[in-house]
This record gives sequence, C-alpha cells and structure tokens, in this order.
Amino acid sequence: MSTIIEISYLFSSVLFILGIKNLSSPKTARRGNFFAAVGMLIAIVVTLLDRHVLTFEWIIIGGLIGSVIGAILAQKTAMTGMPQMVGMLNGFGGGASALVALSEFLKLDGSVPVHTGIAIIASLLIGGVTFTGSMIAFGKLQGIVTGKVVKYPGQHWINLAMLILVVAAGAFVVVNPTELSLTLSIVFVALVLGVTLVLPIGGADMPVAISLLNSYSGIAGATTGFVLQNNELIIAGSLVGASGIILTNIMCKAMNRSLMNVVLGGWESAGTVGSAAETSHKGQIKSVDQEELAMIFDVANSVVIVPGYGMAVAQAQHAVRDLVNALENKGKNVRFAIHPVAGRMPGHMNVLLAEAQISYDKMLAMEDINDDFPNTDIALIIGANDVVNPAARHDKASPIYGMPILNVDYAKTVVINKRSLNVGYAGIDNELFFYPNALMYFGDAKDAISKLTHEVKNL
Repeated sequence: MSTIIEISYLFSSVLFILGIKNLSSPKTARRGNFFAAVGMLIAIVVTLLDRHVLTFEWIIIGGLIGSVIGAILAQKTAMTGMPQMVGMLNGFGGGASALVALSEFLKLDGSVPVHTGIAIIASLLIGGVTFTGSMIAFGKLQGIVTGKVVKYPGQHWINLAMLILVVAAGAFVVVNPTELSLTLSIVFVALVLGVTLVLPIGGADMPVAISLLNSYSGIAGATTGFVLQNNELIIAGSLVGASGIILTNIMCKAMNRSLMNVVLGGWESAGTVGSAAETSHKGQIKSVDQEELAMIFDVANSVVIVPGYGMAVAQAQHAVRDLVNALENKGKNVRFAIHPVAGRMPGHMNVLLAEAQISYDKMLAMEDINDDFPNTDIALIIGANDVVNPAARHDKASPIYGMPILNVDYAKTVVINKRSLNVGYAGIDNELFFYPNALMYFGDAKDAISKLTHEVKNL
C-alpha cells in the first residue's frame, strides 16, 4: 500500500510540474490549471487513504462549504478583481499551514524531535506572516487599505526585533515543547509581522508583493509537509515557493528594482496624486477628440495597443476588442504590447484581454515587440503610465531610472488615453505627454474607446 501511495504522490508531482510549465504561457494556461487540479485531487485522495481517516463527516462538510464558496467567488469576481482574489488565496494557504502546524503542536505529548519542532516554528512564522501580509495586500488592492507607502520611525528595526524574538522564542519552544503560551505568542508576533512587512509596500509594487506572498505560502506548505512527514506536501510547497521566487525576481528585473527595495518600502511617492501640468516641462500637450483620432487611424497600417491598469479600472477590455475588430476589418495590423508589471498582478493584462476573446497570438511580451515600435504607425496607450515613461532611460534622478520600458515613443504617432494628466504610482510626471509625436486622448477608457470605435466604423 505504501508503494502505491508514493507512486501516486510521484505522479501528482509530475502533474504539478507540467501545470507550472503550462502556466508560463497564456495559450497553455488552461491546460496547466487542469493538470495541477488533477494532481491536487490525486494528492488529496491518496493522503486521506494514507492517514486512515476514521470519520469523513467533517472533511465532507468542509469540502462542500469550500466548494460552494469557491464556485460563488469564481462566478462573482470580475477579472479586474483577480489580483485581490489571488492575494486572499495566498493568505488562506499561509493561514492553513499555520493552523495545521499549531494543531500538530497541541497533539504532542511534550516530546518533540528537534527537526519536527523547527518545522512547526517555521510553519507558524511563515504561515502567520503570509496570512496577515496577504490580507493587507488584498486591502490595498481593494482600496480598503491605503495604497501609499506607509512608513513610521524605526520600522525596520522593529521588524527585525520581532523576527529575532520569534526565532529566540522558537528555539526555546523546541527545547521546551510544553510552553503553549510562548507558542501562541509566536503566532501573534508572526501575524503582526505580516502586517508591518506589507503595509509599507506601495500600490505600484503590489504585483511583486503578490508574487512574493505566493512564494511564502508555498514555503509555509513545504515546512508543514515536514511537520506532517508528507512528501507530497513538501514537493508541492517547494514547487510553489521556488516558482514564486523566480517570478518575483523576473518582475523586480522588469522594474529595475531590488527585492529588498520593494520589501523595505518602495517609492516614497507611490500612490500620490499630482499633475504633469504643474511642472516646468518644455513642450506643449496636444489633445485630440474621437473624430480627429479616427482619421489618424484610418491612414495607419500598423497599430500597437499598450494596456495598463487604467484599462482594468474602466473595464474597457471589451471596448478594446471592438476597436481591434473595427481596425482589422479595415485591413490594419493590430497587436498588443504587454509590460511584465502592467496591472496589479503578473499576467493581469493577458487575463483581461483573454476574457474579451482577444487572441493570445496578438499579445506580445515587451522583449518580443520593443524593437518593432519604429515600424509602428500608431502606439495606443490605454491607462498605462510609468511603463512607457522615457525618463526611465536617461533621467538618473528619476525613481524609475533603469527600468525597462516599452519603446512607444519610437512609434510614428503615440496616442495616450487617460482621464487626466495625473502621475502614475511612481509619483512622477510622464515626459512622453510632451513629446512632439504624442497626442492625448482624454476620457474614461471604456467610453473613450467606444466613441473612437464608432467613428472608425463610420469612416
């Protein structure tokens, strides 16, 4: 029986690996989700059989309740709310790991192997930090908690002191496993630490924070696997933890930021509101209405659309699809340029565009399309800001200096659709607005793009 169980665990682990591999591309993401889901189903069934569960009543009840909640959330949550949901699910994973570790500690009779005790403390620490940290991330994305960088005197020293306190208390508990009150204190401090670590991170860095917290949830799961001596949980948690760290590193490179810079507070001005009109930039902003813009599109052959968080907020993806269809019906070549950190989570723009039934073949990553902007007639920017700001290339005083950006300014004409001239999350003006080949198309993305589509069809 044990051999069958281990083989089943191995098979489900292979499915997890295939799932992660397929999730690396929008085209195969659905297949990847299916592989991972089947692998998890096998792992759960085999684990229940392996542990010789005496009664399944509570397991069935919990499974039914969770399934109903999950189905409702899947149906009710809009694509624009997916970052919040991902943040919340990360938290649930970390919280579950902490609860399992705590329950295992309570079951012990006072004699704990050192390696098990260390695993329990690690699960409590990482799981607790992941839970509250993810809830703060959810709150920032949902607008419940401020998206600004929140700093207070001595915050890093306070965080370091709490971490040292948890480690010291954990070492004492490993030696004296009967100290329940101290163990509960570790849980409490870990929960507080999650809040104080994520609260300073600004809204601009939420994609990185979400990815990092996802990695934390995997590491918490792996440490809990050591507590339960379950090989499958160790493998699954390690895969999630490692892939999350790799993705976090990729996103930090895309922003030209170090992970420590993000974790320790990020941009001071993140989330602030300002206006480019208040600065002393040389140049004049030129704006167009939908009729003028439609005529410009009518003589263009190549169009690249750059989506940003503004498109997500306005839920304009369906309007964008209608514009694409109208332009293609007139023989235009239309593609999308996707920056790695556009939106509020990795792949946010891809998910939104896919929801609007836009072909994955049209969605090109930054490195695949950047060299083609000089051959592009129109670059249409919808709600993006910092990821297209040329200051990242030459202004060494800019907080985004060195960040790889989409080379939209190399296009023959750049059209920027925004509600206003407000700054992005980095808190700086976008000098692109003042470029001689740039045109501002003001208005809510959904309404503005719909009006433009109407005019394009009528030409």
